[in-house]
Amino acid sequence: MKNRGCRTSQFLPNKKHEKRSKTKKKENLGRKQKDKGEFSSGDRNGGVGYVDRISDLPDGILVSILSCLLFNEAAATSVLSRRWRDLWASTMNLNFEDEKNSRDFMEVKPNIQHRKRRSFVSLVDRAVQQHMGPLIERFRACFFLDRRFARSIDGWIEFAIKKRVQILELEFSAANVKDNYIFPHELLGLETGSTRKDLHSSIPSRHFSECSMGFKSLKILNLRHVNVDGEVLEYLLMNCPVERISVVAAKNLVDLRVVSPSIGWKYLAIENCPDLKTIEICNADIVSFTYIGVAINLLLSNVPLLAEVSITELEIESNNFFDSITISVELPFTQLSCYLSQLKYLTMDISEAVYNQDYVFPILANLKYLELICEPHYASSLRYLTSFMKASPYLQRLVLKMNIITSWLEEMGIGKTDMEEIVTTEQMETLAKCPHHELRVIEIVGYRARRFAAKHVMLLLKNAVALEKFVIDPVRYRSRGPSMVKEDIDEEMKARNHAMKHLKKIVPSTVNFVCL
Repeated sequence: MKNRGCRTSQFLPNKKHEKRSKTKKKENLGRKQKDKGEFSSGDRNGGVGYVDRISDLPDGILVSILSCLLFNEAAATSVLSRRWRDLWASTMNLNFEDEKNSRDFMEVKPNIQHRKRRSFVSLVDRAVQQHMGPLIERFRACFFLDRRFARSIDGWIEFAIKKRVQILELEFSAANVKDNYIFPHELLGLETGSTRKDLHSSIPSRHFSECSMGFKSLKILNLRHVNVDGEVLEYLLMNCPVERISVVAAKNLVDLRVVSPSIGWKYLAIENCPDLKTIEICNADIVSFTYIGVAINLLLSNVPLLAEVSITELEIESNNFFDSITISVELPFTQLSCYLSQLKYLTMDISEAVYNQDYVFPILANLKYLELICEPHYASSLRYLTSFMKASPYLQRLVLKMNIITSWLEEMGIGKTDMEEIVTTEQMETLAKCPHHELRVIEIVGYRARRFAAKHVMLLLKNAVALEKFVIDPVRYRSRGPSMVKEDIDEEMKARNHAMKHLKKIVPSTVNFVCL
């Protein structure tokens, strides 16, 4: 190949090249305007010019693109176009999540943690101050924040509701729930200790603030490690068009009573609120209910549309929390007894449940989707699995999430041989005598290359006589943090190899076998 070398004249301006360049620009573009923010590399660096075509796109398209990005990503796009410098400050989706600093946050020293917290708070503060749009659809802040940053967080909420926010998400993490950020009553025009009669009144209180009017647009509220009480939630459900509420790790939540809420409310999720005693829902069109935490007084009345339930109730029998904790299967069934026949989707954690062979499972006549979280190294897991399948004659999809931490089991003195012998061949033969004629899809999440896990697969394959698809997903359903990543990756690789080598050949040829 002939070496043409590098000619200096190629990079020196000349009249002929300049004329041709100008003509080409005029013919192809003909509309370069500085006031539109269009520029060329030639204008800045002396090279061949190009036009900022991004600026020709309609504002609606540009804003839609920006709305799909995290806030810092949206702000970075300002270098692409002069018009974008203004548009990113008008985006309707403010999503603040520092993924880079979140990965190793718990691994660094406290002074570095505080520096990262301050950096995140400063970023959000600046964004709130610079935002120029009249409305926002979503405001999300996700980081390791607590009550020490209450002044800034108060300002974020006030900003969001003044902008008529539709989705408000405060996903924080505190070392102790006592240090959680406290949701301010004042922003709702409430005084601490307001009576429920005041909350349910259609006449605004004289303490009703200007900010509280912004909640009239709120549709989705997600709170994590935010201390919010029943009064605030009840007020929102009675006075706002909220459709979904999710609350995780709120220490102040003790009682939640919702009677005849707004017609749009469909979803409620309450998880790990340590002091919660009662949830009462009456005369509501709620469709989906999730509860995970200690056993509570759950009262449901006139909820005809309830079709999806995810419930795990922990029973604590002594002061020694870790030694006495069990999961109850019978209690939720008792509390939901009037609505079990209408459920279509059910999720339960049975990993710490003690199997009661005398308990008669209620029939789940309309159940189509069942998701169980289990510890498959215990024989009770197989027994529960069999009982659920017998009680769900029209089940179509089963998802089994296996909670297997190999290193922990070995540290507890449960070696591979011990684990494999927990479920005997005799038990397998007994449990396998319950064919299911409607089950079409089975998914195993968190599968591991262990014989007790494979026995669950064998049991399901024997029982699911109409099976069409079988999915193995070795990825753990619950992340365990950066320090555990390598162990999980190694186990996932072994699980994939084991599934392809041993499980695939026992799956009938008529079944679509998928290993993710």
